[in-house]
Amino acid sequence: MKKDLVSIGDLSAQEITELFDISARIKGKQMDIASGKTLVLVFEKPSLRTRVTFTVAFSQLGGQVLYLAPADIGLGKRETVPDIARNLSRWIDAVSARTFAHKTVQELAEYASVPVVNALTDAEHPCQALADFLTIHEHLGKTEGIKIAYFGDGNNVAHSLMLTAAKLGSHMVIAGPEGYGPKQEFVEAARAEATKTGASLTITHDPHEAAKDADVIYTDVWASMGQEDEAAQRKPLFAPFQVNANLLKHAKPNVLVEHCLPAHRGDEITSEVLDGANSVVLDEAENRLHIQKAILYKLLSN
Repeated sequence: MKKDLVSIGDLSAQEITELFDISARIKGKQMDIASGKTLVLVFEKPSLRTRVTFTVAFSQLGGQVLYLAPADIGLGKRETVPDIARNLSRWIDAVSARTFAHKTVQELAEYASVPVVNALTDAEHPCQALADFLTIHEHLGKTEGIKIAYFGDGNNVAHSLMLTAAKLGSHMVIAGPEGYGPKQEFVEAARAEATKTGASLTITHDPHEAAKDADVIYTDVWASMGQEDEAAQRKPLFAPFQVNANLLKHAKPNVLVEHCLPAHRGDEITSEVLDGANSVVLDEAENRLHIQKAILYKLLSN
């Protein structure tokens, strides 16, 4: 495993499954691998799951956590990202960064001498995708050959899911309105990986076809952080792709329903489905803790 985790592209399929194994092995255990060490959370965006799970994960590894809010640093404004990375490297032992621009995390990783983990950027959300597939693996016992149908915006979560699916041999379908699909560079990267594993990636505008015989149905908010002013414009376009009871009828009876949260109930997903028997959303949220703990364990062990 590389020094940093900036993108799913940094991991091989073997390394992803190794992280699943580590998470299972150390789940719920208090350890001292990070004793005397400090993880700093550099966040430009608000967070519930990411902040809490990284804090708890590093604490369970025996370390301490320092949270830096947007106003504390002023990434690239008060001080350049390379200068911040060099300074942090003199004081702390790892960085978890949640930023708008993907380039910010790339620069932190390039100039920091300590491990940097992408805790979300506008381009990718690798920790989320790893938690999602860990949840799938726990419930289905496999990832190879399964069908995952994603409904909604081709955003950072979709990008990381596509790359992970391709590496693990899962067939993925992205369903959303025209003009809101994933970026072409991620489509091409995922399809290149898929040729090696026998996976496939399909982009469609037909929600019912996408859901047909799906093992997993996944959705995310229609307007991500930073896109709030587009929410009203997007709503009627995305409405046909709502994950509801009718959509689930086209999938397998025991289909797993995932959502990275926070959810806008009544928009991208109904409460009936979010709270229903097929939902593994809370398992997925819990697994953010376990997979991030495994990532930090692995990075600190390098």
